[in-house]
Amino acid sequence: MTDALDRLLEIAPAPGEPRTKDWDEVERTIGVVLPGDYKELVGVYGGSNWDDYLYVLEPGCPNDNYDLVEWARNQAEDLEDLWEFEKKPVELEAEGSRVVPWAVTDNGECLYWLVLPGVPPERWTVMVNEARGGRWEHFSVSCTQFLAASLGGELRSGILSSSFPLATHEFRRLEAA
Repeated sequence: MTDALDRLLEIAPAPGEPRTKDWDEVERTIGVVLPGDYKELVGVYGGSNWDDYLYVLEPGCPNDNYDLVEWARNQAEDLEDLWEFEKKPVELEAEGSRVVPWAVTDNGECLYWLVLPGVPPERWTVMVNEARGGRWEHFSVSCTQFLAASLGGELRSGILSSSFPLATHEFRRLEAA
């Protein structure tokens, strides 16, 4: 278990039975091997909502609005269309680079892994994209480090809501809609 996941467990104790996934099938479907810290996060918390704002996506989420596989497919298509008209973030200019979503917000911002050729999943970093615009931020941390540091107040995004995180944290596991 990672230090970041330990910090998250202090913020919100495990909500119940661990969720198991066929990670090989998920990774075949989206075309990348996912980071181990994300797999642990989903195993403990599943698809989840943090501070009534940030939603961690889960493959096969009981609430299909937050299914990682669907988000990955749709975002890949949407971003390719978008980049016909807008400039790609500088981090994505390298041949073979891409982003894969791992979380979204209720305002429509999307949090991605930055996937670069030759960089193993354990070293992927986080990119945040504003809801209705071309602003992007890059954070040199893993997804669980980003979530734990954001909730702990050590990391602040200029794109995410200024009311995130809440002073008293709220957590809920996503269930069927």
